[in-house]
Amino acid sequence: MLDTSTAIPEWLRQMESILEELNEGVAIVDDQLRVVFANEALIRLGEYERGELQGRSPDAIYPRKDLPYLVRQHESTHRYGRNRHEFYFLRKDGEKIPAIFSGRTIQGPDGHEYVVLTITDISAQKRVEEQLRKSNELLENRHKEIEAELSLAARVQQSLAPCSLVWKNLAVETYYNPAGTIGGDFGLVVSHGDTHLDLLVCDVSGHGISSALLANRIYTEIVELLRSGKGLEEMLRTVNRFVLDQIGPIGFMFTVAAARLDVAEGKLNFAAAGHPPALLISPSGVVRHLESRSSVLGALEKAVSQQASDEYDLSAGDRLLLYSDGLTEVWNRDGQILDVEGFEKIVRSAAALPLPAMRQAIVEGVNSYSAGPVQDDVTLVLVEVG
Repeated sequence: MLDTSTAIPEWLRQMESILEELNEGVAIVDDQLRVVFANEALIRLGEYERGELQGRSPDAIYPRKDLPYLVRQHESTHRYGRNRHEFYFLRKDGEKIPAIFSGRTIQGPDGHEYVVLTITDISAQKRVEEQLRKSNELLENRHKEIEAELSLAARVQQSLAPCSLVWKNLAVETYYNPAGTIGGDFGLVVSHGDTHLDLLVCDVSGHGISSALLANRIYTEIVELLRSGKGLEEMLRTVNRFVLDQIGPIGFMFTVAAARLDVAEGKLNFAAAGHPPALLISPSGVVRHLESRSSVLGALEKAVSQQASDEYDLSAGDRLLLYSDGLTEVWNRDGQILDVEGFEKIVRSAAALPLPAMRQAIVEGVNSYSAGPVQDDVTLVLVEVG
């Protein structure tokens, strides 16, 4: 209600000039919750006329449903001597202005108890918070869209991973694990009629979406070249030229190791470009390195050498291992890299196992050496001649 008889106490008049200088709204209420003083800043905030707040209690300003809350806050101020809460200040035209109410009890010279309320307009803060809320909501929705897209991309890329199989007298075991949701590695196991089987591992530099997109495009090109019967040397030259001509120098390079196994002749044709050496393992445990004769692809026109491939004899029990550098560029807790030499030791220790167990032992051996999760994409293709 409005009590027009409420006057500013004399002791308060001595402080009136100081309170009027404050930039924040200040109200002083008595023990009946009546406003005995409101400074100019508070009057401007509520767009009231001078004197319109004088003598008013909450029931003359706020709707009935808010009164219990205001009474509880007033009681809390009296109980603890101070109180701070967020509410709203009702402007004269009915607009709710978000504000922080800071209350403190004081004892007046007249023996009565008063509460000094500082009312801080937080409209700007609330606008920013609302903008942030909407922005966060948009970001969260976009994040969900990206996660859904990445999940689909991962399923598509996983479908391109090489599969274990038995073909003629050859048994093939494979392993693929990207460092992230999607990666830049891929492997291939492609048969050609009844004559030979092609194996390939490719590693595009970097990780993530860009590497995966380039890897998928190279995958498609290589599959077409191999299925058309291109030799391994010509395949390397063609795919290198394709990337340079159709995609251009975009800061990505890639390495390839490819093997063609002729089951009738017992021959292995091998060609690689900038890739870690393939390992050819005899039944007696002798390990032979099949080195790259060409440099990394995707950067230089003449990356593939004139004699980019080599031929090897195969015997029953021989095993060939193609892999990406995610299995060699691994560090232990002492900061020492596994490298090809350490990886070969793991391979040797597993060479007598059945082929599926050998593959598993290699992966577990690398993981055991690593100080943490392997940070690079990993692809492994392992074949045994029966």
